[in-house]
Amino acid sequence: MNLIDPIIAFQAELQAIRRDLHAHPELNYEEKRTSDVVARKLTEWQIPIVRGLGVTGVVGIVKNGSSNRAIGLRADMDALPMQELNTFPHASQHQGKMHACGHDGHTAMLLGAAHHLAQHRNFDGTVYLIFQPAEEGGGGAQRMIDDGLFEQYPMEAVFGMHNWPGMPAGSFGVTPGPMMASSNEFEVIVKGKGSHAAQPHKSIDPVMVAVQIAQSWQTIVSRNINPNDPSVLSVTQIHSGSATNVIPDEATLIGTVRTFSVAVLDVIETRMREIAQHTGAAFGAEIEFKFHRNYPPLVNHAKETAFVVDVLQAMVGSGNVNPQVEPTMGAEDFAFMLQNKPGCYVFIGNGEGAHRDGGHGLGPCNLHNASYDFNDDLLPIGASYWVNLAETYLKKM
Repeated sequence: MNLIDPIIAFQAELQAIRRDLHAHPELNYEEKRTSDVVARKLTEWQIPIVRGLGVTGVVGIVKNGSSNRAIGLRADMDALPMQELNTFPHASQHQGKMHACGHDGHTAMLLGAAHHLAQHRNFDGTVYLIFQPAEEGGGGAQRMIDDGLFEQYPMEAVFGMHNWPGMPAGSFGVTPGPMMASSNEFEVIVKGKGSHAAQPHKSIDPVMVAVQIAQSWQTIVSRNINPNDPSVLSVTQIHSGSATNVIPDEATLIGTVRTFSVAVLDVIETRMREIAQHTGAAFGAEIEFKFHRNYPPLVNHAKETAFVVDVLQAMVGSGNVNPQVEPTMGAEDFAFMLQNKPGCYVFIGNGEGAHRDGGHGLGPCNLHNASYDFNDDLLPIGASYWVNLAETYLKKM
């Protein structure tokens, strides 16, 4: 593994930063302390900063030479609204908030790269260090874009990275094309007519209509979507009624849809709406249909992905790089950045959890799990990747 020696020597400080962030998690658009830490470190290393894009976002700017070329490197900063089960010293100090997805590690890895890039400047051009808020459902990437990220700081391409439990620590996975799914939510309210449960003939039973809709929706993926286009439609909640002897007036269906393409998503949303409305009409019920598109599919660009694979293989060896990693139905708002700029998103293996300090919870070290903790052994690996990527992309001529 060809890591950068000064970054390896800097690991202890990066670990201290990472664990401090882990102990003080902040939810989306509340990352004031986190962004203060980032801004303070960048300023200490004489890196100019801009604050306020995406409310709490921070952009560091490292320039060298005379080239107008530029790239962006992005890390997310926010935590999740969940209670941590770990009791080791750096466990969350805030009830109901936890870095259960490793954004503390992502931030620390990019800070490690920032420190090295500022000290050595072995490139010709500009590296924009993008510390993004509100990835966990807040759409912070789009908010930064709306606030002028790409207009104010023109860059040719943008790159992202996420730790991935279950992959060997320090290995990487990437694939061209779709790598993560779109994230979408729906809520359908069936408005019927209530009655005594002993007199169902006087009702328009919204429970039976909701059940019929839920069952019929399951034919969309199996009969309307090409089997080669993976997609998921899950009804995760059905709410109705308050008494055993009352047929209620309304029933509500709630759930999620995941796809790897917008075209497939368009078909699913259209068919869901049609089935719900026509089923309601058939039973004499009214339908209120709501469908919210959260994050689009994350689609890696082919050219930039091939470039990333070359950089990774040179750094960790081809045996530690999977260039056709299996896509996941999880979602990521870095997808918005890839809709606006060429780029690539990679997974860095976080291991199976053996790295966790004593006092970790009994659960597995999975993302969004209350026993999760980021693997600090990745800090010099991820930071070295960012530096190698930037230096190779902006190579001095």
